[in-house]
Amino acid sequence: MHYWVRASSSDFVGTLPQPRSGHTAVIVGRSKLVVFGGLVEKKFLSDIVVYDIDNKLWYQPECTGGSDGQVGPSPRAFHVAVVIDCHMFIFGGRSGSKRLGDFWVLDTDIWQWTELTSFGDLPSARDFAAASAIGNQKIVMYGGWDGKKWLSDVYVLDTTSLEWMELSVTGSLPPPRCGHTIIMVEKRLLVYGGRGGGGPVLGDLWALKGLIEEENETPAWTQLKLPGQAPSARCGHTITSGGHYLLLFGGHGTGGWLSRYDIYHNDCIVLDRVSAQWKRLPTGNEPPPARAYHSLTCMGSRYLLFGGFDGKSTFGDLWWLVPEEDSLAKRLLAASPNIQNIQNKDVGMGNENVQNIKESQMEESAVSELQKRLGISVSLLGNGVPIVDEVEDKEFIQLASNLVGERVFSDERVSDVQALREHWRKSTPRLIPLKELGPLLRDYQRLITRRLQVNSGSDMQFVESSFPGKAAYGFYHIRNVNQLRLDDIPKLLAEYRQLVPN
Repeated sequence: MHYWVRASSSDFVGTLPQPRSGHTAVIVGRSKLVVFGGLVEKKFLSDIVVYDIDNKLWYQPECTGGSDGQVGPSPRAFHVAVVIDCHMFIFGGRSGSKRLGDFWVLDTDIWQWTELTSFGDLPSARDFAAASAIGNQKIVMYGGWDGKKWLSDVYVLDTTSLEWMELSVTGSLPPPRCGHTIIMVEKRLLVYGGRGGGGPVLGDLWALKGLIEEENETPAWTQLKLPGQAPSARCGHTITSGGHYLLLFGGHGTGGWLSRYDIYHNDCIVLDRVSAQWKRLPTGNEPPPARAYHSLTCMGSRYLLFGGFDGKSTFGDLWWLVPEEDSLAKRLLAASPNIQNIQNKDVGMGNENVQNIKESQMEESAVSELQKRLGISVSLLGNGVPIVDEVEDKEFIQLASNLVGERVFSDERVSDVQALREHWRKSTPRLIPLKELGPLLRDYQRLITRRLQVNSGSDMQFVESSFPGKAAYGFYHIRNVNQLRLDDIPKLLAEYRQLVPN
């Protein structure tokens, strides 16, 4: 069990960093956390803020070096930062609407910036790329956005010779993307998520081999399909190595075909490197507010969350994620005994049931957030609520009238109903507005209920014969429509097309 503990100014010495998102935060020598850049209220930052881990001290070092009378790189966000020894290497990012392609290094022993002149196959200017160290000499960078297109190139930098090399990879390639994460695990580079070409948010996991020269492997991508509770598609998340697992937190996705409104996450998902499967990290209390483009840094057994953005506000809060034996967790439980009671109650219910409840609440909150932002209602029928006839479903009739014009006689309304159903039958999921979701689901209930009522065999036999290979999908949702998940909607729409009379 882990616990989230919000840090206060009394927990630290010095001045805490100001709110920001799109910054970088890297560990140098296990003794200090270096935060650079970011964005707050359309202002791009170029400051360095350091957390001395041993002394719990935040401070701003006086840096030297730079060009054109400015110390260090120009203000930026959504850049990459990687540490090799005591050196923090910075590449790219964005300042205003301009994508950057400059290359800097900060010597954290003497706090001196140097702009580097590199050689070889230089990467193009970009933001939202991702980078990771390979051993203690090289850096690998993948993907990003250059202002015109999503990128899928792989570059390797030798920090000794300062030479870039574009890696030639044959075979199947991941879709181009930005806002993803990459991390080296043993001899492989893992890539997860991001926003892909054309704009969809991705939830795929890829592994790249051939980065270690000693292995003499031909560079090649492999898409991984791991068991367990995989994270939803997202970008702007973080992935951090801690012990035998990788911890993924936050990020944002969209309402899928329902809308282009972003949904921000605050879930913790573990990729267990031993069992090679996804798991949910059990936490004993409420997580921090959902966010993306934050930083989550591992410090021993603790993780420090800082900053981020939720579509409306930029965060400046600091949170610790700690195991239950940590002194911060014990302090939290002592101050809030009700948390322990909730934990005990959850254990009594069984972990699987608790997880189902949490996932159901997450799905409901996602729909609720979309409704709140759009200012509309999506009324669904639950257990025990009668299925109303088409002409008595006022919202359904109003949609039909809007489609073909106002009608007076009921027989004309029948043709309007047919026109609306034909409209939905021919629509693609992405083109159906969220405000039509309630009437569409109720009509789905009407149609499948009638088919079940007239069927001479059992409900289960009917559904299995009507929807082969879907394991009574319609039978389930006619009784549990309030538990409908967002990623179920395209499948439901496919069933609806089969139910609509020709």
